[in-house]
Amino acid sequence: MLTTDFAPGTPNWIDLGAPDTDAAVAFYSAVFGWTFQSAGPDAGGYGFFQRDGGTVAALGPLTEEGASPAWTPYFHTRDADATAKAVGQAGGTVRVPPMDVFTAGRMAAFTDPTGAGFAVWQPGDTKGLETVMEPGTLCWTELQSTDVPAAKDFYRSVFSWEYQDMDMGGGMVYSVVSSPGGGKAGDPGQGGIMRRPEEGPAAAPGSAWYPYFGTADCDATFDTATGHGATALVPPTDLPGVGRLAMLKDPAGATFALIKGDPSTA
Repeated sequence: MLTTDFAPGTPNWIDLGAPDTDAAVAFYSAVFGWTFQSAGPDAGGYGFFQRDGGTVAALGPLTEEGASPAWTPYFHTRDADATAKAVGQAGGTVRVPPMDVFTAGRMAAFTDPTGAGFAVWQPGDTKGLETVMEPGTLCWTELQSTDVPAAKDFYRSVFSWEYQDMDMGGGMVYSVVSSPGGGKAGDPGQGGIMRRPEEGPAAAPGSAWYPYFGTADCDATFDTATGHGATALVPPTDLPGVGRLAMLKDPAGATFALIKGDPSTA
């Protein structure tokens, strides 16, 4: 389970790179009721999505050449430079070398060996997200990979992740991710890794990380999102023992998912 008591290797930040930040603010404000606060005139258009006064995500313009609109998860590290070295040794690519972000912290961005982008955050004044595991906030991170064994080996090497493999039927195995020190015994984990779908609306080339945002009503939030220009990838669907979920692309093309707690116990 995600918490704001961040341990190394656990998600502690997430941001959206968008070609039109004003349009992104309008869309996500309509869908989740978020407000947007600029990080200031020296931040290059970067700022914070907030809910009830707490930061739940961030937004900035696309800055990397050839970058596509996407959500990027950040994982906690105590030493961004050491993590960058570990990424290189494990076969990943350093896209953005470790750099200080004013006094807020130190970050770096990478690509794993299967092609998925992610980042790390070494906290300074900003520890990380202020609210998780509530409606309209981050509740899960999921890697859809073209090579699950290679991805698992890589993240195990970099973050010491542990995995619990679950047989989902039809030859699909879902690997639930946990970080040492990131939860208590019996904790359901912080995210998952699965094989990239090869067919259907959710199929896409390459590997990618996606965020799941909580919702009190998956169908209503899905309808609001599609009504404001999102494209449906997976319609609201019950997954026994997990909950009701859906996946969409926002109007610019960034993929995200929705999840409501298990409807059989809600």
